[in-house]
Amino acid sequence: MSTDSPGGANVEGETPVIEETVETDEATFTDDAELERTLGLTGGLAIGIGTMIGAGIFVFPGLAAGEAGPAAAGSFAIGAVVALLVALPTSELATAMPKSGGGYYFISRGLGTLAGTVVGLSLWFGLVFATAFYLVGFGYYAVDTLAEIGVTVGEGLVIPVALLFGAGFTVLNVTGTENAAKLQNGVVALLLSILSVFLLYGSLDAVGLVGAASAPERFMPFGPVPVLTTAALVFTSYLGFAQVATVAGEMEQPGRNLPLAMVGSVVIVGVMYVVTVFVATSAIPSGELADLGETAMVDVGRYYLGGAGALAIVFGGLLATMSSANASVLSTSRAIYAVSRDAILPRWASRINLRYGTPHVALGLAGGPVLVLVATGQVQVLAEVASFLHLVLYGLMCIALIALRRDEPEWYDPDFRTPGYPVVPILGALSSFALILFMQRLSQTIGIAVMLATAGWYFYYARDVTLRGKL
Repeated sequence: MSTDSPGGANVEGETPVIEETVETDEATFTDDAELERTLGLTGGLAIGIGTMIGAGIFVFPGLAAGEAGPAAAGSFAIGAVVALLVALPTSELATAMPKSGGGYYFISRGLGTLAGTVVGLSLWFGLVFATAFYLVGFGYYAVDTLAEIGVTVGEGLVIPVALLFGAGFTVLNVTGTENAAKLQNGVVALLLSILSVFLLYGSLDAVGLVGAASAPERFMPFGPVPVLTTAALVFTSYLGFAQVATVAGEMEQPGRNLPLAMVGSVVIVGVMYVVTVFVATSAIPSGELADLGETAMVDVGRYYLGGAGALAIVFGGLLATMSSANASVLSTSRAIYAVSRDAILPRWASRINLRYGTPHVALGLAGGPVLVLVATGQVQVLAEVASFLHLVLYGLMCIALIALRRDEPEWYDPDFRTPGYPVVPILGALSSFALILFMQRLSQTIGIAVMLATAGWYFYYARDVTLRGKL
């Protein structure tokens, strides 16, 4: 059976090859081109770690400590466990379908076009919210960096800086995935070096081996429920492992590198998050950290290492939020690219610039909405909406794995199999959906509205699209 989508694409059991090529003075585009496999294991880890480490270590400690006290460390640990329960099934799906688009691709092939449309478009918006959150955090650290060197400009510069760099990261990604990956690798290597030294010294001080002893604060001053609500808030910190899957179509040796990059990045970053909150709450009481807000870690650095520590943290915060934003722009565009290649969005959105080998239209559709959301400056809402949409994605990915294992289509031949099946994907789905219940009402409302809008798009535009099992 063959059907025409409203966008004019003819999509059927065997999607036809479209060989339309358009030449302009600026570049040459094609509708039938593949992204090059230029990312290795280091690049995959850099995307995963670089995306996650920014918000978790440099933006959230003050906000999280204000909500849960020192038990915010437990909130990050809960997030890491949920992320691992999802990362293992995602690794299996990614090695069976190493294509750009990640969760959208897996769910659309496992659960059908409606679920794929809702998730694919929600992934687009979820990554847009996450990228805006990272960029606003970057703006705060840029202002603090200037303050540390004696230039006081005030918080009025936060949003303009975030907008400027958001546009810059979009342009950088247009010029080539390899360029963006080189920036990501360098930033993450330098960032991990700074953090390793700081957290080692801070941990030794916190346990009394160096420095002056401090009176311990009650671990769970607000009770157990805030630990769960804070876990829902900070889960944005763990979006990076799934972003590795969105660039699966550009990974070398995906059967080996995808699982290592996804699981490895969650483990490395999860440990660093827990240690960071322990170090921060050992230095400054939770109430004071909450008052310090998004850049509380600067004062933590000053507590342990004086002016040099504060300067190291503001520089690290710049690097971390920069790497998060850069990786998220890349991943957002790949989600749009995958959806448009299936004609769920107009096919022109998947055009590739042959000069640079990048989906330039998709990058524009990624960067534009990000700049609009950055202008709001609403850090906590941006973070929670991103978490909401990703938790829905993660739960459905676990369900998609169960569906594909049950049906075992001929093309389904993953290089990696989820250990503990089916317990792991079932727990991954349940825990993902459960965290949504602990979010604030506004974030839940916006998330549900986005999903309803994407379902409406399916019935208006994409309901006649039939997807192949594996492209």
